[in-house]
Amino acid sequence: MTSSHAELRKVARNMPSFDTVMEPDLVEVRNAIDQTAKEIGNRFDFKGTSAAIELKEKEITLTGDADFQIGQIDDIMRNKLTKRSVDVRFLDVGKVEKIGGDRVKQVIVVRSGIATEDGKKIQQVLKASKLKVQGAIQGDSVRITGGKRDDLQAAMALIKSEIPDLPLSFDNFRD
Repeated sequence: MTSSHAELRKVARNMPSFDTVMEPDLVEVRNAIDQTAKEIGNRFDFKGTSAAIELKEKEITLTGDADFQIGQIDDIMRNKLTKRSVDVRFLDVGKVEKIGGDRVKQVIVVRSGIATEDGKKIQQVLKASKLKVQGAIQGDSVRITGGKRDDLQAAMALIKSEIPDLPLSFDNFRD
């Protein structure tokens, strides 16, 4: 490596930057699922049915006697998540499947990390904006670097407005 390469790296490291991430608060997700399970156990309209909710790793499984019941459980869960400030856009909802008899289940995956295609979309939005910032995909996050703090703040606002379908947050802000 030549000395100019080393100098460029040092300059890049000292440039203001932040990471764009997609990380749900899994503790709050667990609490919301536990509250939902408790409500299902207490509600009169669920007595004697197979209505249940379960969280394993990042998969929520809803089970019930009919699609309608799955919908009710889903409503309760979303309500509890919202009250605990967990964005429901983290949920990747699967199809309702029959599991024997009259019972049905639905698997919901709690997404975390920015997928590569979403990372590329963020990079394209930044390039098209003509802001003096650059986005680099780093694993499941996107590092945004720029010359000025104002450019980075403008990039944050731009990303939030242009990619509303993802619950993105920003951390590791370095000035």
